[in-house]
Amino acid sequence: MSKLDELKSHLRKGNIYKRDELQKWSSSIDRHLSELTGDGILKKVGPGLYHFPKKNAFGFEPPADQLLIKKFLDNDNFLITSFNAFNALGVGTTQLYNKQIVYNHLRSGDIRLGNKLFTFKKKSAFPPKPTREFLVVDLINNLEYLAEDQPKILEKTLEKAMSLDKHSLGHAIEKYGTPRTRKLLATA
Repeated sequence: MSKLDELKSHLRKGNIYKRDELQKWSSSIDRHLSELTGDGILKKVGPGLYHFPKKNAFGFEPPADQLLIKKFLDNDNFLITSFNAFNALGVGTTQLYNKQIVYNHLRSGDIRLGNKLFTFKKKSAFPPKPTREFLVVDLINNLEYLAEDQPKILEKTLEKAMSLDKHSLGHAIEKYGTPRTRKLLATA
């Protein structure tokens, strides 16, 4: 069995691999990766990341965002969100944004993974899943980046904050709010 065939035998459809992971099965990893991507067996989906796609009736399945980011960061301590989540609060945000934000503890900046551009933001704290209280705090944290009428959205968001659970909101403000957000929500 050639080294390339040995490497292929370790690949599983649907999985994402780091270059370093594959190196243990190859003595010429860069040449083998070049051959595998050239043959369409592996797809390069990020810096040092390769996907062995599954095929379905519509073509090749892209990797799931959650798996892609987990492999990229080498951990699962992150939150994928979008400004689109603010629309669920009912505060007048209606824009649709083609940008996903990844709150994490390791990276910052825009990084293309697969066919998507993710904005990584290094944060000291974020919840495992977004709550309404977190979304209110996050909206005010990011108000300047929204395309809507910002004073009007802020007014409605502060009204919305008054209707939320005070204890949960206080926790979210303390843990996730910027100093400006804390000051604005102090009255709520």
